[in-house]
Amino acid sequence: MSTGTPEIIPPPGQEPLLSVRRLCKYYPIYGKGFRRKQTGLVKAADDVSFELWPGQTFGIVGESGCGKTTVGRSIVRAIAPTSGEVLFRHDGRCSDLVKLDEKGLKPLRTRLQMVFQDPFSSLNPRMTVRDIVAEPLLINKLARGSELEDRVAAMLVKVGLKPEHRLRYPHAFSGGQRQRIGIARALVMHPSLVVCDEAVSALDVSVQAQVINLLQDLQQDLGLTYIFIAHDLSVVRHICNRVAVMYAGKIVELEETSRLFSQPEHPYTRALLSAVPSPDPDVPMKTDLAGDVGDPGINPLVMRGKFLE
Repeated sequence: MSTGTPEIIPPPGQEPLLSVRRLCKYYPIYGKGFRRKQTGLVKAADDVSFELWPGQTFGIVGESGCGKTTVGRSIVRAIAPTSGEVLFRHDGRCSDLVKLDEKGLKPLRTRLQMVFQDPFSSLNPRMTVRDIVAEPLLINKLARGSELEDRVAAMLVKVGLKPEHRLRYPHAFSGGQRQRIGIARALVMHPSLVVCDEAVSALDVSVQAQVINLLQDLQQDLGLTYIFIAHDLSVVRHICNRVAVMYAGKIVELEETSRLFSQPEHPYTRALLSAVPSPDPDVPMKTDLAGDVGDPGINPLVMRGKFLE
């Protein structure tokens, strides 16, 4: 893999495809006892804001439990946000996904898709590959009959599988092939925004490179825009144009990829980069991270104060 992805500078006056403004997702904390009164909130995502332009890949990184997956799922409305705005531009219009009910969201489901982390649990083992990839088309009434079969076969070829694979079940495939099936399912409706939630973290390193290169090729061919959630900083550096670093539900730094890796400004970002292992076995492992994982259920200002001051 190369050392980085060329930066995409949006044309003057071009509106972003996605604008996330003050997005919050809180979960109540209940005490013990018969009445189980609410005693606090877990702020899984707290006041998250960023913009994403067409053709870009926007990375979200941070340690486990920082809220990056919650942000991705809230954007595609897999879970309902507590507050904030998610402005999505499509067909010359702008819709706030937070305010839409299920009926209003249904027409936009074809434009927003997600690739999940675990290729083993995200596919129904009782469905053939053909049924898995065709299901979104059938639910949204976009194709049927021979057109449906043609679109499924064509998408399988695009992701590096063979048309004859469509009659097999997921257990007959390797982890990398299963992830390709998940990618085919997400892209068969030609969405404009795809959220990749740790899409390569469960794969072997060699397979990771293949899937990443596939995602980049599909982005060029289909004009896709990605939100790429990951904890592997080397992968993020390769595929992303801009990166947001999250800690305890908040974005603590947001910068162009090349600048973030060469001149990190926030102490937590520097700590994350210091934890990346060196390929030289003679270089001692050193990290500036100390203490426990940040707890979004308490005041973040009292956790690892040197990171959030």
